Amino acid sequence: MTGIRINDHHISEDDILREMQYHPAKSAEAARQAACEWLVIRTLILERARTLGIEGDDDSGTFQALIEREVDVPEPSDEECRRYYANNRRRFRSPDLVEAAHILFAAPPDDADVRTEKEAEAQRAIDTLSESPERFGELARAHSACDSRHNDGRLGQVSRGDTVPELETFLFNLDEGQLSPVPVRSRYGIHVVRVDKRVPGRQLPYDAVADKVADYLKEASWRRAFRQYVQLLAGSASIQGFQIAAADTPLVQ
Repeated sequence: MTGIRINDHHISEDDILREMQYHPAKSAEAARQAACEWLVIRTLILERARTLGIEGDDDSGTFQALIEREVDVPEPSDEECRRYYANNRRRFRSPDLVEAAHILFAAPPDDADVRTEKEAEAQRAIDTLSESPERFGELARAHSACDSRHNDGRLGQVSRGDTVPELETFLFNLDEGQLSPVPVRSRYGIHVVRVDKRVPGRQLPYDAVADKVADYLKEASWRRAFRQYVQLLAGSASIQGFQIAAADTPLVQ
């Protein structure tokens, strides 16, 4: 018999295939592994709830009621939060920002001829701007395929993750007032980039991020406790067709 058996409960291959759609992954095998793990966990949780006579309005309610009863996650202390903040100060900074402008010469990523043509146009624009930097807005209005052309190519303040990686690399490495020395290729075409101002991120004080630190630590603690709880359930169950780590020690908070 294919599928997975947990005590007297059978999870069929059809059950696994249906569940896989909710676990997108880089490969079908990875998606199947995630689907199997969730179905096993779900079955262990619901069987434990039935043993204890816990019922919710539906499976999700039952699941939640059992976890609230059996998985106790203490609130992190102020001392723990301050220690985490002190050891991870770089995580609690305001983002680096740049004020930038660009001219986009649109070109599809799969058309080499058009991209070569647009790259030549971008290089001509760079040559012109190297001699007459005040013409950036004029060239943006005349040639850019981006809506920012209506604002002389200005993009406003940009932080990491706001643009495609290819463009971001230049934006956060150019000096204030510097024009990209070469055309910048991206999936959208060819860019001429200028950085007008850099605004470095600053360290945020503990009081400003205390709630965020506490939420993070509680979430991390909950995940550890839940995983250990599942391992304990798996250790006392008969599971065939799938291997999930089991715990031999009491639940450690």
